[in-house]
Amino acid sequence: MNRAGTLFLLFCIGGLIAFGLYKRVPVLDAFLEGAKESVAPAIGLLPSFTGLLLAVQMLEASGFLTRLADLLTPYLAKLGFPVEILPLCLLSPVSGSGSIGAFQAVLATYGPDSFVGRTASVLMASTETAFYTVTVYFGAVGVKKIRHTVLCALCADMVSCLLSGPIVRLFFNQ
Repeated sequence: MNRAGTLFLLFCIGGLIAFGLYKRVPVLDAFLEGAKESVAPAIGLLPSFTGLLLAVQMLEASGFLTRLADLLTPYLAKLGFPVEILPLCLLSPVSGSGSIGAFQAVLATYGPDSFVGRTASVLMASTETAFYTVTVYFGAVGVKKIRHTVLCALCADMVSCLLSGPIVRLFFNQ
């Protein structure tokens, strides 16, 4: 963070403390109470988050995503889909860090201004780590029946994957 950002943050924190003191609020007690209230939801999310991380690690370690990509490559190539971004398509709903790694590999190999690089960029901007999002947000509010949400999220990711190439062709004449 640069010096101006640090000073701005310090000013905001100091302003909040000063305002609390002006309103005669016990600032430290209010802070500690808020910190205590935020711990309970975090602990409640821990089992769901641990299960998600375990599942992602198992998928990556087993080589399932690589085998699936090998299986789908001939079919997607016939549709004009850039098969170079298939690992990115498969990782994006499952793992944010994995999809960022795949995205960086695509950009390093093909360049950001290539058709493959632009398609990967559109894909990264239009997909979400569906399983992580559902786990964290639904786990925070205690929603148990997530079947339809996951199905809709995966359908949206699939549409984003399939349309990213045509969108790049449309806007960049590639």
